[in-house]
Amino acid sequence: MAAGGSGRPPGPDSSLEPYVQTRIFKIIVIGDSNVGKTCLTFRFCGGTFPEKTEATIGVDFREKTVEIEGERIKVQVWDTAGQERFRKSMVEHYYRNVHAVVFVYDVTKMTSFTNLKMWIEECNGHAVPPLVPKVLVGNKCDLKELIQVPSSMALKFADAHNMLLFETSAKDPQESQNVESIFMCLACRLKAQKSLLYRDVERQPSRAQKLEPPHNAHGKTSCPC
Repeated sequence: MAAGGSGRPPGPDSSLEPYVQTRIFKIIVIGDSNVGKTCLTFRFCGGTFPEKTEATIGVDFREKTVEIEGERIKVQVWDTAGQERFRKSMVEHYYRNVHAVVFVYDVTKMTSFTNLKMWIEECNGHAVPPLVPKVLVGNKCDLKELIQVPSSMALKFADAHNMLLFETSAKDPQESQNVESIFMCLACRLKAQKSLLYRDVERQPSRAQKLEPPHNAHGKTSCPC
């Protein structure tokens, strides 16, 4: 006879719940120096804008736990250095096992936009699978008088690379909801994508490779969830 004698059936081991219920999605943020990558991650994970930041050396990451359709998901945002001298030793590490990529440019600096091709080539050069969702973010849109990259140009670029476009400002508190939308959109997409992959692998493994991330060629900030 089992010890305890409570008569109640044994419940699930509560110590295992975080491991069962919480998935981790690794999202990397890349782009030129001074486009606001660190500020975007601060705004999403901490809800604030850092008044003073220093150049990211190598890589840093921040986490935020969100709930989507009743499931707790940990979003791990990797903030990467934009300067090559800080990247060389870490670049392999932060592309490894990535779930989504955020490409950031500064809407007031055309060079940061034209350099996106270089960042996309680097991403592709590290064998990031086509299935990995990617989004384009134009930051510092609060500086309206200084804008050099028109929305139409950015949207055309995003469409050509199968990405959604977000234009936002990490500094402007009124734009904080839009910053959140960037990462929540990716988390929603990843949750749906992973669920589809798991179901298809169970039923028909050969079909899983044909799945593509949801794509909206017209909306800037639509979320697939």
